[in-house]
Amino acid sequence: MSEGASYAAAGVDIEAGDRAVELMKEWVAKATRPEVVGGLGGFAGLFDATALTSYRRPLLATSTDGIGTKVAIAQQLGKHDTIGFDLVGMVVDDLVVCGAEPLFMTDYICTGKVVPETIAQIVKGIAEACVEAGTALVGGETAEHPGLLEPDEYDVAGAATGVVEADEVLGAERVTAGDVVVAMASSGLHSNGYSLVRHVFFDRAKWTLDRVVPELGTTLGEVLLTPTRVYAKHCLELIQELNGDDDKPLHAMSHITGGGFASNLARVIPDDLSVRIDRSTWTPAPIFGLVGLLGDVALPELEKTLNMGAGMVAVLDPASADAAIRALAARDIPAWVCGEVTATAGGTVTLEGTYAK
Repeated sequence: MSEGASYAAAGVDIEAGDRAVELMKEWVAKATRPEVVGGLGGFAGLFDATALTSYRRPLLATSTDGIGTKVAIAQQLGKHDTIGFDLVGMVVDDLVVCGAEPLFMTDYICTGKVVPETIAQIVKGIAEACVEAGTALVGGETAEHPGLLEPDEYDVAGAATGVVEADEVLGAERVTAGDVVVAMASSGLHSNGYSLVRHVFFDRAKWTLDRVVPELGTTLGEVLLTPTRVYAKHCLELIQELNGDDDKPLHAMSHITGGGFASNLARVIPDDLSVRIDRSTWTPAPIFGLVGLLGDVALPELEKTLNMGAGMVAVLDPASADAAIRALAARDIPAWVCGEVTATAGGTVTLEGTYAK
């Protein structure tokens, strides 16, 4: 008589999932806040909301995102402990642009086959990035999807919740003509545009991840897997430093992700104003030029796909620009004035000039 069907025979290993949870516990324990109630293993993460009673009118902010096809690079290299920074950065840095402090986060990992050590390494990176962002990792889910994903394939997503005072929300309504735009350097490609990047390097140029590229000073794989810079905690400190008094010179922020510089910045510019960005104020890292060169990618296409070296921008009163740049430099984030807000109607962002060599 044939053996009866089972979950394990169908490709799902419950015991492996349990081992993964045990391995990740020490990392999740590091990514906490005083408001977190209970530990890992419950059906839901608990967060003590009495922390919000000190707010006059707290607004909750929420964001969700994934890493995209950058996970394919991690899988090819067999290095899984850095992409957590990409996930956390993509999520919490969307919250901070409105001035919200990210309070807690959850993650979701789906894979063709649960390898406990791999899952633990992914969660390790997520937890370390949460610590850097000042947010708590209160829970998550690991799902095994045999037949849908190959055994060594996985995808990662996450969601976070933050809080901001209603009268301190940053955004387009605060922006005025004469404001300047301060750009904050990215660590590289971050986690956007990897479908184009992989097409250029692997399909067109036929490069491999272990190729040493003189222009990059290291291997292609190392540069492509460079973790996303997590700005959240630094930006919150900048907001508190500049907007702590009645005078609130920092008016808006924009996270430069998919869609590039112009389209993301335009989201926080009112319709009766516009922005001019001067490309000559910075030099994009060599990886951006290589994508353009090897793929014969036109500059407009590059700029609407990649961050071109600026991962976050602040729009503020010009009198506070130097203070903002100094404060960011003290946090090891290179920053510079890259443009200005004009009285021209349209709500558009125009990039002018040529990038510095």
